[in-house]
Amino acid sequence: MAVELKDLTKADDNYSQWYNELVVKAGLAENSAVRGCMVIKPYGYAIWEKMQAALDKMFKDTGHQNAYFPLFIPKSFFSREANHVEGFAKECAVVTHYRLKNDPEGNGVVVDPAAKLEEELIVRPTSETIIWNTYKNWIQSYRDLPILCNQWANVVRWEMRTRLFLRTAEFLWQEGHTAHATREEAIEEAEKMIRVYQDFAENWMGVPVVVGHKSPNERFAGAEDTLTIEALMQDGKALQSGTSHFLGQNFAKAFDVQYVNKEGKLEYVWATSWGVSTRLMGALIMAHSDNNGLVLPPKLAPIQVVMVPIYKGEEQLQVMAERMNAIADELKAKGVSVKVDLRDNVRSGFKFAEYELKGVPVRLALGPRDMENGTIELARRDTLTKEVVPQEGLTERIVALLDEIQQNIFKKALDYRNSMITRVDTWDEFVEVLNTKGGFISAHWDGTPETEQAIKDATKATIRCIPCDAEDEEGKCIFTGKPSHHRVLFARSY
Repeated sequence: MAVELKDLTKADDNYSQWYNELVVKAGLAENSAVRGCMVIKPYGYAIWEKMQAALDKMFKDTGHQNAYFPLFIPKSFFSREANHVEGFAKECAVVTHYRLKNDPEGNGVVVDPAAKLEEELIVRPTSETIIWNTYKNWIQSYRDLPILCNQWANVVRWEMRTRLFLRTAEFLWQEGHTAHATREEAIEEAEKMIRVYQDFAENWMGVPVVVGHKSPNERFAGAEDTLTIEALMQDGKALQSGTSHFLGQNFAKAFDVQYVNKEGKLEYVWATSWGVSTRLMGALIMAHSDNNGLVLPPKLAPIQVVMVPIYKGEEQLQVMAERMNAIADELKAKGVSVKVDLRDNVRSGFKFAEYELKGVPVRLALGPRDMENGTIELARRDTLTKEVVPQEGLTERIVALLDEIQQNIFKKALDYRNSMITRVDTWDEFVEVLNTKGGFISAHWDGTPETEQAIKDATKATIRCIPCDAEDEEGKCIFTGKPSHHRVLFARSY
């Protein structure tokens, strides 16, 4: 399929349009026939698979196992945890019937009114309720704890305003759900998993994140505490990129999940849940990409190295193909994913633009002079630089270069993020920075949900998190002037 790069909107002209066009033109995803839902195309899904594989290993390395729970949740389950149902009620898709039939009046297929469900089913927006109803059967004694389960699944949240990867009615994710004997164990689990997410975001995605606690207004519905990783996109808006929740005993009490402790007494179980979704794809795109297309960190790039011949005639192509395939085999032996592009129906210049658009980290071009001189042209996607290098020692050079590119992409994003954290002490400063610079604003807040809501209503900025490393610092709330004991991070967000 041909790729049209020339029409890509510039990010500085219209960031939202640039993002939407890039997702489609780079072959990551497209809108589907179902409103608010997306088709993840093979190239986009290949990136997600790499994310999935890395995270899955991290989960298993920390003692978790994968399981699968039903897509459908009885409506009555949601009513058992009041905050939970309130938090998700507006986004729930509900199944009421189980059969269709031909309309006798000739109006096509209609719902069979005789096939009404005895109890309506919710298409899962999240799985705490169905899982804790299941855990009731799994847990009797302290010997059954902890339970450390993860589920890779799809969920449905009926969003009205959608954007590919960032917010869709159906999306892919993983959700961990763990059960523990003590409060301390559950809190430790929630903290451990947010650090796993931080590790993945920074060392695989190349996206620096701030780790912190959500304010009560922003907390997960049904949680006692929500930990978050907050990333900053290149337009100065924040993106919540992963969350880990300490659920206390709320769901255990709602579903009567108790265990006999070592002293023979009944106690309610302590719970966590944690998850990341295909929203990470949006973070990956918006944190690194430019007006030429995607910029992918090598660890997540489906193609790490692409090789393109520059030739005249079939005979030259065959000789070059043999040489490029030999180089590719050496790279593959070192674990590098390589594509040798021998298509003869498009010019090499088109191929260069296509792979630049798709964010391939390293491009190698081999021409007749290179064949004579034992050289090859090497181009980096992250810096858009190129040089002619010897073919000898190329494999070692590229393996080292991929690591260098990974680090460089992270450093660039980190430098940007750090330059976009601004400390303010007054309301006027807050509004000016928010409207002219954006980014994270470090400011004092009086700790009340009323003030938080008032600031959101006035500016559309929310408290992204209370950073875990925030130091005690006496000050005055920027909005009310009341005493404050530490700063929090505000930003406009996706």
